[in-house]
Amino acid sequence: MTSATTKAMTKIKVEPFLDEQGVRIVLHAPPGNVLDAVMMAEISATLDELRTRPHVKVLCFAAEGKHFSFGASVEEHVGEHAAGMLRAFGGMFERLVALAVPTVAVVQGRCLGGAMELAAFCNWVYAAPSAIFAQPEIQLAVFAPVAAVVLPCKLGQSRADDINLTGRNVEASEAKVMGLVDVVAEQPEAALEEWARRELLPKSAAALRFANRASRFAFNQRLGTDLRALERMYLEELMHTHDANEGLAAFLAKRKPAFTDA
Repeated sequence: MTSATTKAMTKIKVEPFLDEQGVRIVLHAPPGNVLDAVMMAEISATLDELRTRPHVKVLCFAAEGKHFSFGASVEEHVGEHAAGMLRAFGGMFERLVALAVPTVAVVQGRCLGGAMELAAFCNWVYAAPSAIFAQPEIQLAVFAPVAAVVLPCKLGQSRADDINLTGRNVEASEAKVMGLVDVVAEQPEAALEEWARRELLPKSAAALRFANRASRFAFNQRLGTDLRALERMYLEELMHTHDANEGLAAFLAKRKPAFTDA
C-alpha cells in the first residue's frame, strides 16, 4: 500500500507478506474489532487500491487481539442508519468479487455475525482451536443477508439452516467438519504461510484471478443477484416488524427482549 493510504487507516492495518506477493488486512480495533462504518470504509478503500496491484496472489484477513471480530456494529443497523450499513457491507463483497484475488481468513477467538460472513466468503479459513463461529442475528430477531447467500453455497442448505436459524456457537473443530474451516492449527498464520508458499506463490497472479473467477462463477452470480433482494427484504419487510426493532433495541439497552411474534 502507499504510505499515504497506510497513514490514513485508523481501524485496520495493511501489511505485505509472503515476500510482498500477498497482502494482509488486519482488523485493528480490539477487543471486539467491530466492523463499523469506519472500518468497512477503510477495507473498501484498500480493496479499491489493490486493483492497481496485479502481482498480489493472496489476500489475508486477520485480526489483532484475542478475537477476530464481534461482527458488524449493531448501533449502525437501526433506524435511518440501516440502509447505509447494509449497502456499505454488501459493497465490500462486491469489491472482493471484482478484485478476484484468492482470499483467506485467519481466525482466533470469536468470529460473529458480519465477521463470520466475511470469513465464510473467503476461499479458505485457517482457524486457531479457540475460534468460535456464529450468526447470532436471529437472537436479535433479524437475519444476516450475506450469510443467507454464502452459507448454503459453501456448506449446503441443512448446515446453513442450522447456523442461520439457531444462532448457536460452532467451535473450530465442528466448523472444520462442516467445511467452513479448512485448517485448524495452534499457529494458523504460520500454517497458512507454509501452504501458500507451496501452493499459491509458484503460480501466475493473473491465472489465479481468472481461475478464482471461473471457479466461483455461479457463486458470484448468486451473490450479485440474491444479496440485493435480501437487503430489500431486510429493509422493506423485516424492519417494519415489532420484533426486529425490539430485538435490536433490547441488545443496545442490554436487556431481555419482549417479542410479540410480529
